Amino acid sequence: MGDSAKTVAAPPPRLSHDELLAAQQETLAADRRRYGIAARLLFVTLDLLYGKERSLSKFKVLELIARVPYQTWEQVAYIAVTHMHRAPDVAKRIHELVLEARAQQDNEQWHLLILSEIIARSGRRESQLKYFWLPQTIAFFYYQLSWLLYAIHPKWSYRLNADFEDHAEHEYMEFVADHPEWEDEPFEAVFEQEYGAFDSLADLLRQIGHDERVHKQESLEQMQRPRFW
Repeated sequence: MGDSAKTVAAPPPRLSHDELLAAQQETLAADRRRYGIAARLLFVTLDLLYGKERSLSKFKVLELIARVPYQTWEQVAYIAVTHMHRAPDVAKRIHELVLEARAQQDNEQWHLLILSEIIARSGRRESQLKYFWLPQTIAFFYYQLSWLLYAIHPKWSYRLNADFEDHAEHEYMEFVADHPEWEDEPFEAVFEQEYGAFDSLADLLRQIGHDERVHKQESLEQMQRPRFW
């Protein structure tokens, strides 16, 4: 694998405590994106189903949905490789898109697994309908929309994902600001070795928020690149 592919598939950087504090302040001081109609409809739907109040359970739903565009891009890119394999330069670039989407998807998967573990350890009971079946249904329709947009014009799908990730970035950083007591709450998880160790629950959530910023920036960068189909 060449250096270009390795760079494309690199996960978001792990930040120190001071860097995470600085990242949080940058997010809180920044305006949110002007979200498109599809993104706004999704956010309103989530608020209606789960309330406007931020909670770990609601963020778990966000993370379950957040994986969807990356799954979509990976699968559509595989189809594109089938049609473009006789053009090596193009096929290589599409393969790099596959690696990038897979790395992003894995990162969102860690978020989901870690939040699920924290909720399970807290003893909080969750409705099977509200926190399993409904998110699966939302994810199904979000997948269809992401697939359609990406197949027709990838830039549209990347813009929708940038909106989603920008929303998640701000929500995480504001969530931490709402809970100063988390600065003293230790973070322990089965997936520490894979995702990273942090001094507190607050730093964990800041890191996840920064991950979402990186994904947003990656989508914005992809919007500037040429399409292959």
